[in-house]
Amino acid sequence: MEDKKVKIITHSGNFHTDDVFAVSVLVLLLNKRNEEYEIIRTRDPEVMKTGDFIVDVGGEYDQHNNRFDHHQKGGAGERENGISYSSFGLIWEKYGEELCGSVQAKNVIDKRFGYPVDSADNGINTFNQVRADIFPYIIHNITMVFRPTWKEEEEGTKDYMTAFMDYLPVARNILEREIVHAKDEIEGGKLVVDAYKKTEDKRIVTIDGHYPWEDVLNNYPEPLYVVKPDHQNGGAWKVKAVRDIAVGFENRKDLPEEWAGRRGEELAEITGVPDAIFCHNKRWIAVAGSKEGALALAKLAVENNN
Repeated sequence: MEDKKVKIITHSGNFHTDDVFAVSVLVLLLNKRNEEYEIIRTRDPEVMKTGDFIVDVGGEYDQHNNRFDHHQKGGAGERENGISYSSFGLIWEKYGEELCGSVQAKNVIDKRFGYPVDSADNGINTFNQVRADIFPYIIHNITMVFRPTWKEEEEGTKDYMTAFMDYLPVARNILEREIVHAKDEIEGGKLVVDAYKKTEDKRIVTIDGHYPWEDVLNNYPEPLYVVKPDHQNGGAWKVKAVRDIAVGFENRKDLPEEWAGRRGEELAEITGVPDAIFCHNKRWIAVAGSKEGALALAKLAVENNN
């Protein structure tokens, strides 16, 4: 007798980022458990009764019975920060820790990925455009390009079920990489904290690897620059300005104005650092041929008033 396949049921027709990635979480989960599954897209209540997981349809949220809809009156609750749950967030809340192996990694992904996905699906604005003619290309745009166009629908060359199943492995791969990144960022972040704690002058923090330092050093008031190896440029070392917001462009302290756009002998002459290589026009990064050279540049930048 064949083992019964686990039934994942979500709605038919158009799809959004939350339901595609919610199903992807379940696919990863069942693969990890070595359980076979099938995916059914329907709005038929009788078919839904046969499902083991009901995702983004059915008008019910019941975590214990794996019913994960948020469209019913009153929704399906919200996080402590007020962001309402969509189907992705509901499923991630229950199964994220099992997939990631830790609550910390689960929370990293919820903040980075779950917040924007759930916000968009619930019609919550999360950013303001600074230019009317530029809109960020975000995960929801990727979802849209996987949907059939009007012409494909009209000519019958692509349907929503096919499109959904084409997108699913892409979504699964994105989640897999997010999990890897979250785990490694947590490990690397601990090394950055250790470096900060051991640093005497905390305005300049030196790290010996390509660790994710931005979100870590933002939590401390003193750091202005980080000095780190430039693994893509031989034995060179970088000086990078710390930003108040890790994803923004405002430096806590710019590198000196006279360094902007300078390179080679010209930069070495201006700075007095013999192995100075380059300084970006926007004054957020400079490169030297050695750790000692990078530290010298950082110390000059700290004392500079421009």
